[in-house]
Amino acid sequence: MERNVLIATKNKGKAKEFERMFAPYGFQVTTLLDIENAIDIEETGTSFVENALLKAETAAKEYQTMVIADDSGLAVDALNGEPGVYSARYAGSEKSDEANIEKVLEQLEGMNKEKRTAHFCCTLAVAAPGKQSVTVEGKCEGIITEEKRGENGFGYDPIFFVPSLGKTMAEMSPLEKNQISHRGNALKKLESILPTIINEANTR
Repeated sequence: MERNVLIATKNKGKAKEFERMFAPYGFQVTTLLDIENAIDIEETGTSFVENALLKAETAAKEYQTMVIADDSGLAVDALNGEPGVYSARYAGSEKSDEANIEKVLEQLEGMNKEKRTAHFCCTLAVAAPGKQSVTVEGKCEGIITEEKRGENGFGYDPIFFVPSLGKTMAEMSPLEKNQISHRGNALKKLESILPTIINEANTR
């Protein structure tokens, strides 16, 4: 019997991470890119957990298979946790990394290093038909720089400085970033409980 897990994303990079995790268990990993006319799931939650669960549970019900979904973003302490769940569209309805970065830097203008603390957060949700959903969370602590640094990564990476490595995320290699990132930390937690999740999903 073929066993499938659907990653509720259209990001091929994320799919590769999960392919590595599920390969030992004989699961075929697919994404929304592999489904013709895939459903659009509006992220109406007020937290990363709510949005991740919403995406995972909606897709699991629609496609009757195990689904993993994530929701992630930047939380700046001096901005009361903003941009938070609105990270992708912080500067407007049209997604623009440059505009989002500029808005954060403008809001923090004049603040010293001690007040520019922030963290990236990622919640992964696993849902399967007729089963209790599971969530794990990963974080990465850092400081918002006063200007962009580095050419790698995406989103807020050029202004997110990680003291332990002395670099912004955009200055790190993919390997360095994966070892300390919020998504990398969430994936490690998920992998540690994966056998339990799979066993429960198979007892239907």
